[in-house]
Formats: sequence, C-alpha cells, structure tokens
Amino acid sequence: MKKQETTHRKIDSLHDFHRALGLPRPLHPMISMINLDDVNVLPDALPEMMVLNYYKIAYKTNIASQVRYGQNHYDFSEGGLIFTAPNQLFESPDETKKSGYVLLVHPDFLLTYPLAKKIKDYGYFSYSANEALHLSDREKTTILSIFGIILEELESRIDDFSQDVIISQLELLLNYCNRFYKRQFITRKAVNNSLLEKLEAILEDYFNNQRTATEGIPTVHYIAGLLHLSPSYLSDMLRLLTGQNAQQHIHTKMIQKAKELLSGTDLTISEIAYQLGFEHPQSFSKLFKTKTKLSPVDFRHSFN
Repeated sequence: MKKQETTHRKIDSLHDFHRALGLPRPLHPMISMINLDDVNVLPDALPEMMVLNYYKIAYKTNIASQVRYGQNHYDFSEGGLIFTAPNQLFESPDETKKSGYVLLVHPDFLLTYPLAKKIKDYGYFSYSANEALHLSDREKTTILSIFGIILEELESRIDDFSQDVIISQLELLLNYCNRFYKRQFITRKAVNNSLLEKLEAILEDYFNNQRTATEGIPTVHYIAGLLHLSPSYLSDMLRLLTGQNAQQHIHTKMIQKAKELLSGTDLTISEIAYQLGFEHPQSFSKLFKTKTKLSPVDFRHSFN
C-alpha cells in the first residue's frame, strides 16, 4: 500500500493566512502579531504543513511543563519559543485551542535596515521544533513585554517612526533569544555532554570501519540526523562545548585518523586520501596542511 504523503500549502500573504485562521484582516501587510486564543480554524480547513514567506516567532504555553535535563528537572513551565525562517515548512495550527502568540515578519519589512542581513546570523531560525527555546518565568516576562510593544505600535496610528520602533524591538527580541538559548545550552550541559559522547562514538565507528572509502566523508546533516538534532543546533551546541562547529569537529576527527594512517602504515598519500573519502588526493593534502601546517608528506617525514 502506497504511503500517503504529507500535504502542504504555500500561503502568499498575511491576509490569506489570517483568513485561513478565521482572523480579521492584518493591521499591516508585512507584519502581524496573532493571539492564538483568537484563532478559529475549522476542522480539515488547512493541510498538515504550511509554507509562509515570513519569519515566524511563535510563543506557545504548551511546549512543556517541566523539562528534564539529565537527572534533574528545571522549571520552564512558562512556555517556549519556536522560530521558522521564510519558506520553511511548519505545522499548521489545528482546531484544538492553544494559548500563545505568533509574530510574523516579511523579509521586505526589514529592507534598508541592518537587521535585514543580520537576521540570517540567528541560527535558531533553522532549529527543529523539538529544539524550542524553553523560557523561565522572568524570560517569559521579557519576551511578552517586547511582544506588547510591537503590538501597541501595530494597533496605534502608523507614522514615520513606527517601523523604526518595531525593527528596534524585533532586534532586541532576537538578541534576548540568543542569550536565552546560550543559557539553555548551559542548563542542558549534562545532556549535551552525552550527545557529544554519542557523536564521538558515531565518528569513531564511521572512520574505523572505513565507511569513508565507500560513502565519503560524513556530512553534518548525516550526523545530526543520527543524533535527532538539526544541523544548526548541533553546530551551536558543539561551538559552546568545544569551540568548533559540527563541520570543524568532523574534520578534526578525520585529521586524527589521517595522522594514524600516515604514522602507522605504509599506505601512499593517495591511498590514504581515497580511504578517507576524498576523490582527489590534492584536496586531502590541502585540507591536511590547513589543519596541521604540514603537508601529509612532511608530517610523515617529521614523525619518522
């Protein structure tokens, strides 16, 4: 029996999105703050997944009551934030009543402001839903106060300063979320150390069983998938724990394996390169020299 594919629908405008949720017309064509208590979605009115050309910051109160990290529980019962970049798939609201807010911002609303480029540096827009930002009571107060200022600007008479105020509040919101995510990485230190151990085991198995020769160098997406994390979250977590992102971590492990082969075998440089998953020995030699300041030949000679 053929598996039924998950349907998705692209929403082209805020007006269409508001109408699909049973809401009145948006106050502004490029930015909207939605109170989830006002949403009135009819059963089967929307597909399972949606695509919207807007940045979406969703605050929901039902993400988790208490979050368990390792052997401890931390009280983040004040809900959490989920971030979505333009044209990413996200789950459609269902007919079940939920509490919270959704802030939608079109990329064009940011044009001519530095935030238009800077917003792409906030990696959490690429995190998965299960990597949501869980908020403490104080953090919730901070986030909702900024939401309140943005909503007040939208509901007031639009003037020459409205966009400046909203943009500044949006940037403040994103910077606070950056801080809170760093706090979450620290709070989850026990879990993150466990993930780091699993990552090391995966890479050890991959390189020791010479899978690189047949499958190539493992990608960040492949490793993240085995750990049930998004690539961005994995890189940010590793950067905090080790100072390296996921790609650098994979390369470090590969260089360690290369050193073992160079110092402990009689394989040629080309044979080592192919065994490690490189199509061209020159690419291997270039990366090795970048990481060690020595060519593979010079490393082998200096070791001997």
